[in-house]
Amino acid sequence: MFDLHRLRLLRELKHRGTLAAVAAALSYAPSSVSQQLSQLEAEVGVPLLEPVGRRVRLTAQAEILVAHAEAVLERLERAEADIAASLTDLTGTLRVASFQTAALALIPTALGLLRDQHPRLRVHVTQMEPEKALPALQARDFDLVLAEEYPGNPNPRPAGLEQEDLLDDPLHLALPEPVDGSDGTAPMADLRSLADHPWVMEPEGTAARHWAVTLCRTAGFEPDVRFETTDLLLHQRLVEQKHAAAFLPDLVWNGQPPTVALRRLPHGRRTRRIFTVVRQGRSRHPAVLACRDALRRAVTSRSPQP
Repeated sequence: MFDLHRLRLLRELKHRGTLAAVAAALSYAPSSVSQQLSQLEAEVGVPLLEPVGRRVRLTAQAEILVAHAEAVLERLERAEADIAASLTDLTGTLRVASFQTAALALIPTALGLLRDQHPRLRVHVTQMEPEKALPALQARDFDLVLAEEYPGNPNPRPAGLEQEDLLDDPLHLALPEPVDGSDGTAPMADLRSLADHPWVMEPEGTAARHWAVTLCRTAGFEPDVRFETTDLLLHQRLVEQKHAAAFLPDLVWNGQPPTVALRRLPHGRRTRRIFTVVRQGRSRHPAVLACRDALRRAVTSRSPQP
């Protein structure tokens, strides 16, 4: 029988990419990880790693082992969930990752609800963009991730993860100054009027940036992106100070009146989907169920935007 601990190290290497990253994540010395994987190779009787430059990659046989290790670990998580469900008191630690606007608008309320209902549950929250948080969820660094999906830009759906919709968050064109004669009924015209204006957008490589640039190109221009940040509060401030135009979601205002002029976006491009993601083996864990319920209640309790 193969050693489960060593199988987990092989799985970690697949998700984290390097022996050094595995060692750092698990607080081991890289030499110890390498030694354990060498022992696993001896147990299996075939090579599991092959050099690629200064790194290593998994062989086809290693990929087979990882697939089985994933199934075993998922089953163990289901067992953990069943044990937790059999207890009357919810304890332990729930590790949550959330992008900024959801962290500001939803997480504090959800934390209050969890504290009142499950005072012995420790919730650890990390602000992290979905592009990094979802791979970390697969690597078991988190138990639940709040993620977003922009119109026309569906996210990859990795095997072993389960999504549950939380809310649809309307998106708006945020104007650095009102457009003369515009009543918001011609979205493309409003967008084209900002073709020569500076823009603030999220960094390249993010889903939000791809969506925003695609929308501008559909309107017939290449945006002059002078400011790049994942901090949407900075986006808001730059628009307020008339330094840039931006695309801002409703969650930025957190139920308060907008501080800049907003215009509707073209039909089919007006809403981003916000959802929670967990590993399949974790989806029935009482802490995950409680957190998802608290987040849904936090959405319901939000003050409607005037």
